[in-house]
Amino acid sequence: MNGETRDEPREIRVEIGELALSGFRVDAERVTDAFERELTRLIRVHGVPLAAGGTLTADTLTGLPSLPAGLSARRLGQELARAVHEGLSGHGEVTR
Repeated sequence: MNGETRDEPREIRVEIGELALSGFRVDAERVTDAFERELTRLIRVHGVPLAAGGTLTADTLTGLPSLPAGLSARRLGQELARAVHEGLSGHGEVTR
């Protein structure tokens, strides 16, 4: 990189006020644990492209894919994290 340094964010904080799960019969705590682990992994590996230009505050992510109701708590948490990360990557609609 010819001596150049990339300005990497030193901290990425994602606050999620609510995950609304309609039609799922799963342990919410297990879903939350799997969601947090997977979203942390995705951000560590891929970053948050929408925040590349600085601070990003998003009130709502919409236009994300529906998920099948028969998923296990772990799988549901992982898929929710992937959907949220997709939204933070510029897919779906972000309300700021």
